[in-house]
Formats: sequence, C-alpha cells, structure tokens
Amino acid sequence: MNDEPTTAFVAGLEDVVAVQTRLSDVDGEAGELTIAGFRVEELARQASFEETVYLLWHDVLPNEERLVGLRKALDIQRPLPRITLDLLRAAASERVPVMDALRMAAGTTSLSTPGEGIAEDDNHGEALALVARFPTIVAAYWRLFNGKEPIEPDPELGHAANYLYMLSGQKPANEFVRALETYLNTVVDHGMNASTFVARVIVSTRSDVVSAVVGAVGALKGPLHGGAPGPALDVVFEIGSANWAEPILREKLERGERLMGFGHRVYKVRDPRADVLSTAAERLYETDGDTALYGLSREVEETALKLLAEYKPGRNLQTNVEFYTALLLHGLGLPTDLFTPTFAIGRVAGWTAHCFEQRALDRLIRPQSEYAGVKGRHWTPPEER
Repeated sequence: MNDEPTTAFVAGLEDVVAVQTRLSDVDGEAGELTIAGFRVEELARQASFEETVYLLWHDVLPNEERLVGLRKALDIQRPLPRITLDLLRAAASERVPVMDALRMAAGTTSLSTPGEGIAEDDNHGEALALVARFPTIVAAYWRLFNGKEPIEPDPELGHAANYLYMLSGQKPANEFVRALETYLNTVVDHGMNASTFVARVIVSTRSDVVSAVVGAVGALKGPLHGGAPGPALDVVFEIGSANWAEPILREKLERGERLMGFGHRVYKVRDPRADVLSTAAERLYETDGDTALYGLSREVEETALKLLAEYKPGRNLQTNVEFYTALLLHGLGLPTDLFTPTFAIGRVAGWTAHCFEQRALDRLIRPQSEYAGVKGRHWTPPEER
C-alpha cells in the first residue's frame, strides 16, 4: 500500500492553477496583460469604464443601445440608501480609515434591491449596485471624514466623471475624466490575485455577490496586496530635484530599503500597466500645464532602474503599476488615502465578473490541507497537567 501523498504542499499556492478564466491573462515573462482578449494598452486608453464593465460581464463590447442601458442602470443605483449614509457618518465620527469604511458600507448593498427591469437577475442586480455605489461611498465618506456634506451624483455625468465630481463638487474636464477612465480600465482585473481569489471562494459556496465583494475588499486592505502607490510618490517628493535622485536612492539601497514602485511578484520585465499609466500621466500633466513633477518622476525612474541593476544584478527589477498610479492619481487631485479605495472602484468590476464566472461553473473551491502538528497525544484531566 502506497502511503505517499497524492498531492504536494505548495506554500501560498504559488504557480498552482486554481481556475480557468476568460477575463484576463497575465504573462509575467513577456510583460503582457490581456483583458477579455484585448491588450491592456489598447483597451485602457480607448474604452469608457462602462464599456469595460460590459465587456467583462458579457464577453463582448456593447453596441450603443446596450451601453446606454448600462449607463442608465448604473445611474439608478448610484445614490446611497439612508442606512449607508448613516453608517458612513458614524464611521467618520470614529475616524475610521477609508478602506474600513468602504468594507462596512459595501455590505449594506444587500439591503437595497435593484430597480425593476434593470438587472438580468439578482446577481447582476447586486453587481450593478456595487459597481455603481463604490465611487459614491468613497466620495461621500471622504467628504464626511473632512467635515463636509456628501454631494449627490449627477445623472448627466458618467461613472468616472461622477466620482471626481462627488469628491470636489466641480464638474471635471474631459482630460481628467479620460485619465481616470484609463486608470480604472488598467486595474479592472489582473489574474488570480488574492482579493479575486477570495471573491471566487466565497461565491463558490453559492453565497451572494455582495458577500464575495466584501471579502475581496478585506483582502485588498492588506498591504501585501493593496500595494504602496502613496510611498512611491513620497520618494519623488523627498528627492525634489533630479540632482538628488542618485545620492538619495543610493543611500536607501545601501540601508537595504526597498524602492517603492519597482519590482513585481508576477512581472519579470516591465509591468505593461506602468507604460499605460505613464502615457496617461504625461498627457494629464501637459493638459494641466505643470510638467515639472512628471519630468522629475521620469528622472527618478531612470536613476532607480540604473541603481537597481547595479545593486541587485540579475533580478531585473522594473517599474511597476504603483509608480505611475501615484503620479496619475496625484495629478487628478486625489490624496494618498484615496489611492487604494480608487483602485477598488476599478477592481470591483473584475471581482463581480469573476463571481459570475464562478457561479456559472458552480463548483465549490475546496483545496486540501497537510497536517503538520503533533500526533499521538492523550487526554489528561486538568489536575494532572
């Protein structure tokens, strides 16, 4: 009789294929990201976010009629129920971090049913509400957190434009909307990352989409997943001038510090999302008339790549999505506390699409475990221990 295990333990499920998906393909060796069949460089720069949502949900780009229908459905769901606003007010009074407020408020989506006729079924109704309300939740909470009243969404504005409007009260210029849409499209889905896997595990139990997305937000909160776009920009501000880039970065490397915004667990070459966001940031800063910060960031990037090759030869540490995420979102006027919540505003479309895919598969995700504890123990009463 063979007692050898039929499966092997793999820490962190590294390189284990858990699902098949049509939603995105990450090729870390080639530095390529495909979203529903489109290279991210092509889709992110041209599609509206609503078009990308429809593509992920239905595996086809919408015609004009269907796009109008989706925009109307999102518009209906965008305002927040009273109970959600009450929760956000209470959270703001306790100075709760934005991601915690988003996690709590996302769960209230279950208390509001979709408008009649706008959703194909309950799952799509919940997904519509989640995608529609994430920007409203984040914007409303940020204003409450800073002692201001929330701003109602404008039915004349699209998804990305409404987010910027609800934050500031000013209708954004087209260039700002395009920059934000490019960002949301870029981060909408990215293979079987931690938060997406959590969402699929939860919905595989035949639980609801809201529960799956709340779990995904909880996973995204963790610093090993949410990334560090804020610190990546902080380094640029710390350097201040291109002349100081090399001495400051060299000193950090000598101390063994990690250079934020460089290197990626999956990509062995340059992160393709970095190129998309670099171009979008350049266009945004040129439009706004202030190219100094963008120019400094490019100088810092070039110096960092040169020094990383010197200090960590053979590792090929390249620019990742965090570096230009920070620059782009800063250019849009967003504070660093909103960087990860804004990421969630884009990624929720991917999470919900994975929920649909997993629900159609209808297979419980149930991996095995390998016992590594003590065996052969025997019970003793308390007085004998």
